[in-house]
Amino acid sequence: MNVELTNITKRFISLRRRVVALENVSLEINEGEFFVLLGPSGCGKSTLLNLIAGLENPSSGQVRFDDRIVADTDNRIYLSPKERNVAFVFQSYALYPHLNVFENIAFPLKIGRQKTLEIKNAVEQTAATLEISDLLTAKPAELSGGQRQRVAIARAIVRKPNLFLLDEPLSNLDAQLRIAMRAEIKDLQNRLGITTIYVTHDQTEAMALANRIAILNRGKIEQIGTPKVLYEDPASIFVAQFIGSPPMNLIRTSLAEVGGKLCLVLGNQRIEIPPERIKDFERLKTNSFILGLRPEHISINPANDAQTIKANVKSVEPLGRERVIYLSVDDYAIITLSDREELRIGQEITIQLQLNKTHIFT
Repeated sequence: MNVELTNITKRFISLRRRVVALENVSLEINEGEFFVLLGPSGCGKSTLLNLIAGLENPSSGQVRFDDRIVADTDNRIYLSPKERNVAFVFQSYALYPHLNVFENIAFPLKIGRQKTLEIKNAVEQTAATLEISDLLTAKPAELSGGQRQRVAIARAIVRKPNLFLLDEPLSNLDAQLRIAMRAEIKDLQNRLGITTIYVTHDQTEAMALANRIAILNRGKIEQIGTPKVLYEDPASIFVAQFIGSPPMNLIRTSLAEVGGKLCLVLGNQRIEIPPERIKDFERLKTNSFILGLRPEHISINPANDAQTIKANVKSVEPLGRERVIYLSVDDYAIITLSDREELRIGQEITIQLQLNKTHIFT
C-alpha cells in the first residue's frame, strides 16, 4: 500500500502554550517499502506516526492510503485505526499481563469476531513465523525482552494489516539483542512485503533497516533519501551531523590566495584546493563557510604531502579493530579513524584532508 501525506500540520494547544509539532510535512511512501522516520526526541516523528495510524487527527492536511483518503481536514474525513487496517507496535509492547501469549496474539482476531478455528490457525502460523510457538502458554511476565517484542509483532501482523507501524520498538532492549532483533524485523518485512513505517532516534538502526529515511527536525523534514544518499550527500548541516558515527567534521573556514593558488584557511595553516574542486569554491557567494568531511576521509601520516596539515593528538578511543582519534588543528577539533596503535596523546602528526570528498555548507 502507498501512503501519501500532503501538507500535514499538527498543533497542540494547552492553557499554557501552543506547540506546532509538525509543519507542512509532505512525503510519499511506496508499496512494500521499509520507511524510517528518524530524528531527535521531540522532532515530531511519533506524532507523525500517530497521524498515519489515526490515533491523532491533523490540524491541517491530507493522508491518503493508495487512492483512499483516510484523513482530510478540508472535508472533515477522519477514519479510525480499525478502518485504516493498520497494525501498531508500541515502544512498551503493550501486552496484556493476564493473558498468555496465544491469547495476546489472538486478541485482535477475537475483537474482529473471527471463528475459533480461524483464530487458532492464524495464531499458530504467525507464532511459527516468529519462532515463538513454544511460548504460546506463557504469560508476558515469564518472557525476556526479545520474546515480548516478538509477541507484540506477532499480535500486530496476525490479522494481515495493510500497513505496519513501529514506534521505537527496540529501545527497551540491550545493545546485543537490539542488533539481533533489527535483523529479524528486516527479514520479516522482506518476507511479508508489508509497507512498514518505523520510528527511531538511532541513526545506526535507521541505516541498517531502511529502504529510505526521512530525517525530521523541529517538526519539519530536513531530507528524504536512501541511507547511502543521506550519508554521502547530506542536504544540510543538521543531516550531516545526525547521520554517521563518528559524526562528520564541520570546520568553519575561509579562502585565501597563496602564490597564485586558491587555498583553505585553517588557523595558521593553508591547504591548497585541488584543481577539480576549484570551481566549487569559486562560485561561493561568501568567503566564510563550513567545510564538511567524514572522519574516514582524513588520513594520518599519508604517503604524499598534498592537502596536508599538522595536527596534535588530543585523545584516542579504542573501538576494537580501529580507533577514533581526536585531533586539534590550532583552535579546530577534528575526528578521524585509524588502526594505528602507535599514536599517543600530545603527539604531533601530519594529516591529509581528502578535499575531493568534502561538502560545503554556507
